[in-house]
Amino acid sequence: MTNKKNQQKRSAKATTTATEAKGRPSWWSWLAIGLPVIALIGVMVLGGGDDTTADSAIGAAAPGFTLPATDGSTQSLDAILANGDALLYFSMGPGCDGCFHQIPEIEEALATKGITLVPVMVDPAPQVMAETQRFGISTPILIDLDRSVSEAYGMIGIYGHQGRPSHSFALVNQDREITWVKHYAEMFVPLDSLLADIGDAA
Repeated sequence: MTNKKNQQKRSAKATTTATEAKGRPSWWSWLAIGLPVIALIGVMVLGGGDDTTADSAIGAAAPGFTLPATDGSTQSLDAILANGDALLYFSMGPGCDGCFHQIPEIEEALATKGITLVPVMVDPAPQVMAETQRFGISTPILIDLDRSVSEAYGMIGIYGHQGRPSHSFALVNQDREITWVKHYAEMFVPLDSLLADIGDAA
């Protein structure tokens, strides 16, 4: 009888232990949860860029360029700077409505400060032109099809956007010096916010 009771106790204890083990998440479960979080942090820290001023570019000589534009012209940085400072605007382009809304939002206000807005996109001209027509934008957009200019200004791969810019700006003065750079996580920046961020650099 005693042996039978002991056997029942051992069986009950084994059942309880198994139930408790089933209720606790295994280390595989924790790993499955933790790895995506670690990967996300890695993208943000190592390859995602940030929304702060890119201090390393400040004071550097602006890479020169000559690019075709959506109005059929060809524009060079030197020719643009002959009229004053320039705000180079690198964006995702087609597929990002906010990127196109950004142009009329800031262009006129910048012009009153003697700054020319220079939008740069990496998609083929016909695609970009179709979007400018859809949004009623007449501003020439420079086409950096081989991405060489965007690469030279460090605008590719920000916030995980592989192979294209995100939503970034570089202010270049008439001495061809980069005076301000910023990458935004947002795909549209209100005028007041942008001017406040540029501050004394303009």
